Order: sequence, then C-alpha cells, then structure tokens
Amino acid sequence: MDFRELNYVLAIAKHQNITKAANALYVSQPTLSKFLISTEKELGQKLFRKVGHKYILTYAGERYVERAHEILRIKNDLDAELADIIKQGVGVLNVAFPHMRCTYMLPGTLPAFQALRPNVKVNVLEGSSDENDRRLLDGRADIAFYSKPTTTHPLLEYETLATEEMLICTCKDHPLKQFAVPNPDSRFPKLDLSLLEDELVIRLMPEQRTRQITDDIIRSNNLHYNNEMYTSNLPAVIELVSMGYGVSFIFETHLRHRASKLPIDCYSFGNPKTCSDFVVAYRKESYLPAYTRDFIDIARQLYQKN
Repeated sequence: MDFRELNYVLAIAKHQNITKAANALYVSQPTLSKFLISTEKELGQKLFRKVGHKYILTYAGERYVERAHEILRIKNDLDAELADIIKQGVGVLNVAFPHMRCTYMLPGTLPAFQALRPNVKVNVLEGSSDENDRRLLDGRADIAFYSKPTTTHPLLEYETLATEEMLICTCKDHPLKQFAVPNPDSRFPKLDLSLLEDELVIRLMPEQRTRQITDDIIRSNNLHYNNEMYTSNLPAVIELVSMGYGVSFIFETHLRHRASKLPIDCYSFGNPKTCSDFVVAYRKESYLPAYTRDFIDIARQLYQKN
C-alpha cells in the first residue's frame, strides 16, 4: 500500500482546499488535483463534493478518512515496534497533558527521562482532557496524563498512577470555616456542598475533567449554584480564590504546585470524600515502546513522591 495516498486524502479533508493541502504536503496543486481525480475514478465514487472553494467529504469520503486513520495508526505502531527492536531506543514520544499538570509534570519528568533516553525526541501537547482524548484516538498523542473520566472510552486503556482528593477551596478564614466538621477519612475538615449556594463558585470549562467530575457530583446532590463564573485557567482560579474572590473545586495535587503565596483553606466534601484516579491513557492494544514505559514509570515515581 502507498501510505502517501492516505495522507493526501487526509490533508484535503483537513484543509478542505486543494491549494492549502498541497502546500502542507509540499506537492504542487496540479499534482494533488490529478491524484484526487485518479483516486475517485479508481474507486468509482466521489470522496469529496465541491462547495464553492471548499472540498467537503461525502459519506464514502468519511468512511475512507476513518479507515485511513486506523491504517496509519497501525503503521505507526509497527514503526515504533521496529524502531524499538532495531534502533535500540531511538524514537519519538508524543505526550499530552492538561495545561495545569504540564506546568509541574514537565520539570518533574522530562529532565530525568532525557537523561535516561537521550535519543528519544519528546513532543509535548497541551489541551483539555477531552482534547487529549481526541489526540489519542487519532494518533497525534501516544500517551496522555489526566484525571480518569467518569465515563471511559472503549478504545482507550487507563493505567492508574495515583489517587487524588478534590477539595473545596476558599481564602484563609473564610466565613464558611465555621461550618466545617472533622472528617476522619480525609486530612481536611468537611463542608457540605449546599453551603456554597450563596457563594460565587468559580468553575472550569465543560471540556475540563475537574468540571466534569464536579458536575456529576452537583447533579447527584440536586444542587444548583446561581452565581457561577467560568474560566479554563486553573492558575488564575487558584489566585482568585486565595484573594477571597470566590470559592472553587481544586485537586490537592494542583495546590501543592501553585505559584501563589497567599494561604488557602481546603475542605473535603462528598461521602466520605471526593477522589479521582490520576491515570496515563493510551490506545487499547497499541504497542508501547520501552522508552514510553520509562516515561510512565518516571511520572508514577513523581506522584508517589508527592
């Protein structure tokens, strides 16, 4: 099979324009146009319909693109396995992180990994947990680190590295402190979620895992907060909370790596507390080179130290 042909079709689908796709592929526009005409003639059906200057996938084109991604993922796995055998640790590792985790996981893993595997190039991808799931599924990422979703994807494997407690966070000596009670199951005293109804609750965005986990908990408790503010910037949330501007839900791990020097009070919630598994995710049945396992082990040790 000529894998170049698959990449040609994928590029046209991505850019929806022959000229832009040709530029991305470093081929001439006439070459790519002739290729598409020839391929559609050989297949006996159109992969694209032209709408103005845009090339839009037909149903047959959508199926072609879906299978092309699968074929290229299999090829990439084979390439990685052969590289592991033949090149003895020379390779490329594409690692995805949520933004906040990246700020402290990269310094904690990358220098140690590069000292161990100097011939492996690491490409770092940052984005929301949902975005990193898509990167895993389409092959742009080999592994991703994040909180395990409440609904797991059937095509992904999840390996637990640690268990983290999620906390209600307020500024130091917030009035809510008087309602806290001891929680023998946590290092932190406990607050009832209903006590936040009159507070400004700073929430993350729907594609972020903390938001997804807390949405499920809030719904299960039949609660609704009328005064909410939304942002994807977790460091900003921590700063605002520490300054007394609102309350929020934050993983304990994130708090240990925050930049702010202002004190924050933390409270457990849930029954008996709210925890989530911190995992590394990868495609099911995909081949993980030995150097990928090394990176995972370094990340596991980082969380065990914390």
